[in-house]
Amino acid sequence: MQIVSRVVGPIATNVHIVADERSREAIAIDTAIPSLDWIAGELAARAWTLKLIVSTHGHWDHIGDNAAVARHTGAEIAVHAADRDRLIHPLPLNAPFDIPPSVPAVELAEGGVIRFGAVRLEVLHTPGHTEGSVCLLLPDEATLLSGDTLFAGGWGRVDLPGGSAEAMVTSLERLAGLGDDIGVLPGHGGTTTIRRERPWMDLVASQGRLLI
Repeated sequence: MQIVSRVVGPIATNVHIVADERSREAIAIDTAIPSLDWIAGELAARAWTLKLIVSTHGHWDHIGDNAAVARHTGAEIAVHAADRDRLIHPLPLNAPFDIPPSVPAVELAEGGVIRFGAVRLEVLHTPGHTEGSVCLLLPDEATLLSGDTLFAGGWGRVDLPGGSAEAMVTSLERLAGLGDDIGVLPGHGGTTTIRRERPWMDLVASQGRLLI
């Protein structure tokens, strides 16, 4: 398995491509504007075929190039049902450009598994940032793609439409239960590990509230 990543757009979104090098199949995660040219270039240079476009949640800075990447590659779009309408009817939320709508064809759900080649990603429903936020766990690679649920040193905002501090506490408590060796690739900012974040995550879990 190989993961290639790039920071794109005005809010520095981390866009990821996860690929199985033997089958040359891949998925793209959080295709923000402008990621189409980079994704197309990576796919062509590595002879990879994109099988799926995954949105960890429906905010504009994670979905802007969904439609363009889908048209270019023929890949279907996947999102949790609770955030489906955010892709079909994007909310601008002060976006500096128009966000094209996209139509999901695949529904992500708690306990679901995304498979391609020898790669297996487990879907964890982790609401809090939005109702349909998900994380993707690669158990064989000890890696979590955490979207905007977990960052290095913090968590995603809960004051935007669909946000919930109570739900975020529950989601962070769940992620704190993962092994210390799990590497974390967030939707923004640098990489981290569960071990590095554990001290404050355990406080959130024990106090039952987000730390201020």
